[in-house]
Amino acid sequence: MIYPVHQQPGAAAHADAVAAEHGGAAVAGAKSRTLWGDAFNRLKKNKLAIAAVVWIIFVVIVAATADLWVPQTLGDPTATASDNMAGMSRLAPSLEHPFGTDTLGRDVLSRVIYGARISLVVGLVSTGISTLIGLVMGALAAYYGGIWDTIIMRLADMFLAFPYTLFVIMMIAVIGNGIQNVFIAIGILGWPQIARVFRSAILSVKENDYVDAARAMGASDVRIITRHIFPNSVASIVVYATMNIGGAILTESALSYLGMGVVPPDPSWGTLIQDGQQYLQTQPWLMILPGLAILSTVLAFTLLGDGLRDALDVKMKDA
Repeated sequence: MIYPVHQQPGAAAHADAVAAEHGGAAVAGAKSRTLWGDAFNRLKKNKLAIAAVVWIIFVVIVAATADLWVPQTLGDPTATASDNMAGMSRLAPSLEHPFGTDTLGRDVLSRVIYGARISLVVGLVSTGISTLIGLVMGALAAYYGGIWDTIIMRLADMFLAFPYTLFVIMMIAVIGNGIQNVFIAIGILGWPQIARVFRSAILSVKENDYVDAARAMGASDVRIITRHIFPNSVASIVVYATMNIGGAILTESALSYLGMGVVPPDPSWGTLIQDGQQYLQTQPWLMILPGLAILSTVLAFTLLGDGLRDALDVKMKDA
């Protein structure tokens, strides 16, 4: 039997061997595609999200290194009137004091920097508390359903029935002022939203075939939740938690503005605005500059969360 050149057994075998060799090398050299890898690539293309990341990193570095240079160059942010020179009260912005000085002669920039440290810690810790509680409650409600779902969701409805800020103020009034109590109040009262988001994510994941296969193989509930359901449901929580950090910073500033948050002389952005509001017409920088710090930081976390939402959307296509 005569074969055409392109169909001869020897040529076909040789071509298959070459293709397999080069194809295998291509597969071996190719980068594996994952949800987080694709999300990172898409996030890098979002200019607003990258600008938000740069600003957040800048604020974190400045706040973390404040003890190394702020007291020596700008002055003690917690000093009292007796510690300052006469005539230093409410000075206008200058090279020596870029943000001016407050009524006690303290440098406003140094207080804004140390206020950033408090705001970031409050945002991260309180969001961590609310996220942990929300993940546990949402997982219990979605995975077990039935009476667990009813109890947890009705409890969440009770928390959500009260205005959030008023609820936080009421809790602070009960447990007292102080940075630790701010952590507790914001963290405990922020879990219902995260529980609802996580519950919805789990409900869309737990009926998949790989979950049924793990259950059929005898995997425990804890293993199914932690190894199969949680990794495939956590993307929405990352987005929500990132935005929630900005909300926690804003809530802490509001509490400090009302005198129910950080206790003076420790600086807080909300306290700085409260101290400067009476001088808005004569020394507006006392109130405007701390307000800009709040605005820029909260906006950065919001833009980052928005960018993460777009990047983690599996329906998004690379341009």
